[in-house]
Amino acid sequence: MNRALFLKRAMNLLAAAVAAGLVFGADPQSLSFKPYHENGIYEVGEKAGWRVEGSGKLSYVVKKNNLTVVQSGEIDAASNGAVIETTLDEPGTLAVEVTAGSGKPARLGAAVAPSKIRPAAERPADFDAFWDGKLKALAEVPVKAVLTPVETTVPGVELYRVKLDSLGSHVQGYLAKPAREGKFPALMLYQYAGVYALKPETAVNRAAEGWLAFNVSSHDLAPTESTGVPNDYAKIGNTSRETSYFLSMYLRDKRAIDYITTRPEWDGKTIVAMGTSMGGHQSLATAALEPRVTAVIVNEPSGANTLGELHGYQTGYPNWTSKDPQVLAAAPYFDTVNLAPRIQAPVVIAIGFIDTICPPAGLWMVVNQLKVRKEVIGMIESDHNNLTPQKQGAWEKRSREVLKEILGGGE
Repeated sequence: MNRALFLKRAMNLLAAAVAAGLVFGADPQSLSFKPYHENGIYEVGEKAGWRVEGSGKLSYVVKKNNLTVVQSGEIDAASNGAVIETTLDEPGTLAVEVTAGSGKPARLGAAVAPSKIRPAAERPADFDAFWDGKLKALAEVPVKAVLTPVETTVPGVELYRVKLDSLGSHVQGYLAKPAREGKFPALMLYQYAGVYALKPETAVNRAAEGWLAFNVSSHDLAPTESTGVPNDYAKIGNTSRETSYFLSMYLRDKRAIDYITTRPEWDGKTIVAMGTSMGGHQSLATAALEPRVTAVIVNEPSGANTLGELHGYQTGYPNWTSKDPQVLAAAPYFDTVNLAPRIQAPVVIAIGFIDTICPPAGLWMVVNQLKVRKEVIGMIESDHNNLTPQKQGAWEKRSREVLKEILGGGE
């Protein structure tokens, strides 16, 4: 056999072996992982795990609270009784990454006694005093609303660009309302992270349903603009609670409530704060600073457990560094875990069990600090919403149900 023919046959055999999962293992995306508990929740000391079905060898790593490796190993998915399992001796979350061959890793998640996950760090003693002082200063600033009509093709809806004065900045966004006489519940729509123009239809479509809808920009930026704010805005001023970008953001969010309550079309009782990721983050902050909010509906909100990396937890967005003592001193004042006890409205919150941008342990801390009625939508196969949009069905279904109920006059 000549050398060229030998090499060709050897490469064909290698390719066949790889395809069969005999050399590098099977593609983890082709495997089946069935959790021991369908809801992904376990007790302290209980075996948490997954039954693996498929073919080929795989390796896995288990991390506690998305940070600390507690177990790793290899298994043959083709063998009967193949499992990945571990236990935790204290409340926390489990994040598993499964790799096999060159395929995209599979991620698994679970929660161990999540209702007992406590804050990783102490709430600042002057937390409430700080925010009460900022709210007092905001109240001294006149709203000075400027509305600019905007054309819309949706019948029965009026749309406006809005600009309001806030403390050292301006609230900007789109306001949409039904174009008919009546009183309507208010729906505050807060935005996910990034710098981008807002979509008018976000508010318009809600107004068509019967809401007085205010789509609030996260920035002091006209809703038509997609530039003018640095993309790394989350780091701006983060060495002090007095200069943090999130200080003016939270106060703008609250000022939007000040304005919506002056609208003659508002029903005088209902204000829903709603958002995903940083929009959920802002919704929680707004409800903490504004007791007139009557319901909070949030999906995988950011901003929780900002000091977690110092205490054995992966921290998520806004990803403030844990190496600068000034940042560490300022961060707790903007942490949704610390804001949660101030919230007076019932909360619906969706948690992605494999979320790497807003790690689930921090969100359980938020839930456990709430002193109000709360409902958790557990999405055991969901990473962050933009990474696994196909796994957001539970959030989409339940949030629609809750909004419909509130719009119909229910709680």
